[in-house]
Amino acid sequence: MATKITFIGAGNMASAIIGGLIDSGIAPDSITATSPSEDMLRPVSQRFGVSTETDNNTAIRNADVVVLAVKPQIMRDVCLAMQDTALQQRPLIISIAAGLDAETINQWLGGDHAVVRCMPNTPSLVGYGASGLFANQAVTSAQRDTATQLMEAVGIVEWVEDEALIEAVTAVSGSAPAYFFLMFEAMEEAAVKLGLPADTARRLAIQTALGAATMAQRSDATPATLKQNVMSPGGTTERAIQHMEDAELRKTIADAMQACADRAQAMSRELSAD
Repeated sequence: MATKITFIGAGNMASAIIGGLIDSGIAPDSITATSPSEDMLRPVSQRFGVSTETDNNTAIRNADVVVLAVKPQIMRDVCLAMQDTALQQRPLIISIAAGLDAETINQWLGGDHAVVRCMPNTPSLVGYGASGLFANQAVTSAQRDTATQLMEAVGIVEWVEDEALIEAVTAVSGSAPAYFFLMFEAMEEAAVKLGLPADTARRLAIQTALGAATMAQRSDATPATLKQNVMSPGGTTERAIQHMEDAELRKTIADAMQACADRAQAMSRELSAD
């Protein structure tokens, strides 16, 4: 991996990736995090031992990789202010900002940059992330490997060759943790109506989801087969699954994911037009 990595932004996602990199063996003194707020930088410095800087241009001057980890709404101003230094240094740019396409980032930084667009998700905060990545044509094979190693520090990585598919990644993993949290919430509410204490129901639902996900991850069987393996003819699971099918749960999920992807596309248009 490249020797110098600068994170523009020191929020939760940047901190998660920094922690994952250090756990994977990257030296803290090869990482710099920036923020205009010393109060934001202090816990990052104290926790990880990385360098910190309030001036973005100073921070990227010797960087091989620059991770853009600021809110999409301020990305334009941040990039324009770094443009001259970025053009001189030509680092690999990795953006984890939702809704901003690689070409928009590239142009805001002055053009002709190697840009990787990344859609991570919040389980990255606990090392179980799932990130979708897209590289523009300027990204080399070595830089692609660097981006993979960087994001694998907090979970799995899947590359897409068409940037439009990042919206699908948003629907299936970027926003999806909330889908499962809604499922936990609904199961807890239903279990309370059946007589269980709320905390008991919550623990059982979350542990069951963890177990099911682990089984699916470790098995060569498809989810459809794993589902069928739990169902006995005429049994309780079959009755529950049939009720979900009759209620068109699959359509509800598909419609929700389409709505998510549509909103991601709309956000991209709105942000790129700023």
